[in-house]
Amino acid sequence: MKDGLAVIRPDWPAPATVRAAVSTRQGGVSGAPWESLNLGAHTGDDPAHVAENRRRLREALGLAVEPFWLDQVHGTVVSRLDEATPVRVADAAVAFRPDRVCAVLTADCMAVFLCDRAGTRVGIAHAGWRGLAAGVVEAAVAALECSPRALMAWLGPAIGPEAFEVGEEVRAQFVADDAGADAAFVRNARGRWQADLYSLARRRLARAGVDDVHGAVVSTHADARRFYSYRRDGACGRMANLIWLA
Repeated sequence: MKDGLAVIRPDWPAPATVRAAVSTRQGGVSGAPWESLNLGAHTGDDPAHVAENRRRLREALGLAVEPFWLDQVHGTVVSRLDEATPVRVADAAVAFRPDRVCAVLTADCMAVFLCDRAGTRVGIAHAGWRGLAAGVVEAAVAALECSPRALMAWLGPAIGPEAFEVGEEVRAQFVADDAGADAAFVRNARGRWQADLYSLARRRLARAGVDDVHGAVVSTHADARRFYSYRRDGACGRMANLIWLA
C-alpha cells in the first residue's frame, strides 16, 4: 500500500458489504519505541505523529469517516455507533449502517471481528484475557441483535500461547466459569501457565452461539517486524483493528 503502509485483511467468507482490516506497525511516522505506524493516542507518542498515522490509515483504506476510537478499559461495555452519542469508554463496538467504522486497538490482546451473513451489521471486541473472562465477546454478540447462528467471527493477531505466561489466578477465573477451559492452559517449568487466547475466544464464541469462526494463530509476540507486542517490548505502539459496512 502507499508509503509502505501494510494491512492484513481477514481471511473469512464475509459478505461483500463487510470490510475489515488490521494495521501493522509499518508505514507510519512515529519514532522509537513506537516506530512506525502507532495508532494509539495514550502510549506516550507525539500526538501529531499519531494523528498523521491515523490519517494515513484512513487514506489507505479509503475511509470516508474517521474510525470511532474507544477509550479501552478491559471491560464489557459495547458502544453502539448508530446512536447519536456513542459511548466512548468501551471495549467493543457495533454498527448497522455504512457511515460508521468500529475500531479497537491492540498490542497482544485479540480483536474478535463479527458480522452477520446478510452483511447488515458488524461488530468488534477488544479481547485480552480480562475482557474474555468478563464476557466482552458475549456482550458484543448480544449487541448485534440477531441470532448468533447468523453470525461469523474472525480472530485477529494476538499473543501466541508460547509467549503468554499467566498465573494461577488467571486460569482459575476461566475454569471456575467453564471447566473445559482448562484445556487452554499448559503448565510450564516455572509452575505457571501458558494460556491460549485463541482457544479461550473460540470457547466464549461457542457459548454465545457463534460456531462459524475463522482465523489461525498469528502471534504478535513472535513477529516484531509486523506487530507491536506489549509483553515483548513494554513501551510500544498499537495496531488498529477495523470493521465497517460498505
